Amino acid sequence: MSSRIFQSVILQMKDASKRCFGVVDEQGNVIASSDLSLMGFSIGEIHLAAQEAGTDLFVAAGRTCRVIGAGGRGTYIAFVDGQDETARSICILVSVALAEAKSSYDDKHDTTTFVKNIISDNILPGDVYVRAKELGFNAEMPRGVFVVRQNAGAEMAVLEYLQNLFPSRDKDFVLSMSETDVVVIRELQPGFDAAELERTAQQIQHSLEQDMGIHSVVGIGSPVLHLRELADRYKEAQTAIEVGKVFENDQTVISYESLGIGRIIYQLPTTLCEMFLAEVFKKSPIESLDQETLYTINKFFENNLNVSETSRKLFVHRNTLVYRLEKIKKLTGLDLREFDHAIVFKVALMVKQYLDSQNTRY
Repeated sequence: MSSRIFQSVILQMKDASKRCFGVVDEQGNVIASSDLSLMGFSIGEIHLAAQEAGTDLFVAAGRTCRVIGAGGRGTYIAFVDGQDETARSICILVSVALAEAKSSYDDKHDTTTFVKNIISDNILPGDVYVRAKELGFNAEMPRGVFVVRQNAGAEMAVLEYLQNLFPSRDKDFVLSMSETDVVVIRELQPGFDAAELERTAQQIQHSLEQDMGIHSVVGIGSPVLHLRELADRYKEAQTAIEVGKVFENDQTVISYESLGIGRIIYQLPTTLCEMFLAEVFKKSPIESLDQETLYTINKFFENNLNVSETSRKLFVHRNTLVYRLEKIKKLTGLDLREFDHAIVFKVALMVKQYLDSQNTRY
């Protein structure tokens, strides 16, 4: 395929010079040339000279040559008849043009770049299906999206480790998105269940901690049913980590679909949250509750508003707990033993938690 790309560029440049120029492949065969009669012929001396030259620009077989691409001994080498300054200039221009054309073609037809462009919103939704068809990529295969975020610093070895953990290059993709974030996109079998996504995330987090000593949090997006959904699911996995950091900071694996009301609160404007707290706590602000009282409230919620069970877990007499709940009612006007009041209070605690996280961030 590269020969067609090279030949197209060379034909466009042909009229700019009377010199014969072209490209040889790794066997030294001419695969593109301004002189069509050279096509298929071998100029093996060029690659031998390239290995001995030590520089990208060199002279061989009466021609000026340059390795196409940056660094090392490239697979392709451009050549121009002659060894003078004009040949040198033409060779540099030709090699740069061919390298750019090859890079553009490779990017366009590379599945990894294609997937990264989708999740980065660098491709129009309408072009996704067309490009997938060009690449022979199954656009409707179900996939899972996981964002792996390192908790402390950035360790570049994580990318290579995860690539080895998911070695199937045609089905799974491991991409570095920032200093701390790596995204894993894994193909799923039809009929998969949510537990499979959870197991994969647990495997990633556990493997990084056990094998590399790296603490990480893994966010899981909703299942992808079409490639067009990749960008949205990637954002969901990021949101899962951000929301989890506020409401479930002890969790190392967080699914977007299990965030519940925390996801709604996280999307609310802070001004609306402040208005809600002011409305709920008209008698006295939530800050008036001391740590012991808040601990009692959280334990009461954990035990499903069961007074007997909560008092047992707190190692206090049942009447002591009832007294505390009455005290909370006097302070806030909310009786936590009533289901509706308990719901309002629980949401208010989460809103306060969210506002505190925002204030800490800024």
